[in-house]
Amino acid sequence: MPRLQFPRFRQARVQLFSASLALALNVTARADETYSYPKMLVDDIKHVITAPSRWREAEWQNLGLAGAGLIGVAAIADGPIRDEMSRHAPNDSRFMRNVERFGAQYSLGVLGGFYLAGVIGDNETAQAVAQDGLAASIIASGMITPAIKFITGRARPRENLGIAHFHPFSLSYSSNSSFPSGHTTEAFALASVIADHYQESWVGYASYSVAGLVGIARSYHGAHFASDVLAGALIGTLVGKSVVAHNNQLRASKVVMLPEIGPGMIGVRLTRNF
Repeated sequence: MPRLQFPRFRQARVQLFSASLALALNVTARADETYSYPKMLVDDIKHVITAPSRWREAEWQNLGLAGAGLIGVAAIADGPIRDEMSRHAPNDSRFMRNVERFGAQYSLGVLGGFYLAGVIGDNETAQAVAQDGLAASIIASGMITPAIKFITGRARPRENLGIAHFHPFSLSYSSNSSFPSGHTTEAFALASVIADHYQESWVGYASYSVAGLVGIARSYHGAHFASDVLAGALIGTLVGKSVVAHNNQLRASKVVMLPEIGPGMIGVRLTRNF
């Protein structure tokens, strides 16, 4: 069987391709006996998108505090950090460009690595990271963040229009899509999934450190303000943690039908926790 090679897509195309692949691997089964990954993905989307309807007073207070914090960061730190990055940031830094790719095409490679490691080593935790990471990526950086970008239409720092220039519902995505940072959203969604599945403290430190560097790199390149990066980190982390918690409950109570790809074969695997 010939090897499949994937070109370097832009972030949104990678996410759409991944979702399409997951849906294509679905098979018909009795709903009361199995829970396929595409069905789990749809359930994750519903769970995250409808979460505000289940929030209590504490959750709404936390949202208000987060919003106040973002406004405070925007007012106090956005301008000085942008100016400092402009003075000390040559835009040809190879290290920074490689780091920020962990919020785009490298994230798909990380997910693929976890999935292959899980299949080859029969490691359910590694496979769960790949499955939950893909779901969190699609929801956080493929749905929520682009919607907020379109609604707010904040100008990027490199446009030199100031920290408070907004063009809501703008079709100019490249220049009016600063808030929030999509790369940072993606990086923190993946980091939170990895950290929640592997409870060792060093794993969490390493995962969130790489995600934090992605945010710094985006600011370094004049793509985002500090508040954009903070918002992306909050969205990615909350969605990642929500997906992991929800899917752990599903895996504990249902038979889950998952796609399995190996040398010379494509099939499905039935798993259940007892």
